[in-house]
Amino acid sequence: MKQHLILWPLIAQVILVLLLFVRLGQLKARARAAGLIDPAATALDNDAWPDDVRKVANNIRTQFQVPVLFFVLVLALYAHGAVDGWARAFAWLFVASRLAHSYVHIGSNYVPRRTLFFKLSVLFVLGLLSLLIRAQLA
Repeated sequence: MKQHLILWPLIAQVILVLLLFVRLGQLKARARAAGLIDPAATALDNDAWPDDVRKVANNIRTQFQVPVLFFVLVLALYAHGAVDGWARAFAWLFVASRLAHSYVHIGSNYVPRRTLFFKLSVLFVLGLLSLLIRAQLA
């Protein structure tokens, strides 16, 4: 099994986060140029930004919660030499669920749909964890 293939979903997740940072910068620049913000207020309070900026900033914050567990588990599986088809599938499904979560979060922000994608991402992390535990017990 090609262990290194597990790194591609990890790279995809990193790219997602970087693209979100780029989008956040674009939206902040647009808000500044349009005179929609008070620079002194936004320096101290993220709530002083327009809603579109806050949605992206909030989504970026979520990228440093459950995804951190994803990174740890992927790297642990890789280091343990325990990458198999299930691990790769769970990893790609995790990234797909996070992409969908981000799309909803920075778009319609329809909470029931966003929650569904969040729950799916947690299930995929649990799948990765179960594979790591299985490898440890073997």
